[in-house]
Amino acid sequence: MTKTQTSEAALKVLLVEDEPADAHLVRLAFQESQLDIALDLVVDGREALAYLKKQPPFTTAPTPGLILLDLNMPRMNGREFLAAVKADPELKRFPVVVLTTSDAEKDIESCYDMGASGYITKPIDIDQFIQVIKSLGDYWINILQLPDSNQ
Repeated sequence: MTKTQTSEAALKVLLVEDEPADAHLVRLAFQESQLDIALDLVVDGREALAYLKKQPPFTTAPTPGLILLDLNMPRMNGREFLAAVKADPELKRFPVVVLTTSDAEKDIESCYDMGASGYITKPIDIDQFIQVIKSLGDYWINILQLPDSNQ
């Protein structure tokens, strides 16, 4: 189920994460960053694809400017989702940053090979986790230049 903060934010982020504690930390970090970010949450790759394609129950979902993707989820995992998005001509431009516990080189390489825009290993320390997410938000809003998603 999606949970939206606001639809007029400078950056709309779709978080694909099945672990409630990690989702809570991402939400908390974005709130603490005081950046203009709207965060929606789905719990697996199937829901994320439905969200991006605006299929029920996500027919009114905003178009995200960034997807944060966990790798290890039920039904459709992050690798399967990433492959599906990057193979779809209508979805392939969505920036996907992998946010996962895995620091395995094979996972990092395979995600970049499939077209991930970035790969972040979740820090175990809560304060470091929050700082990483704040930095990501700052980078995505204040530093990075993206194409207009309304075209």
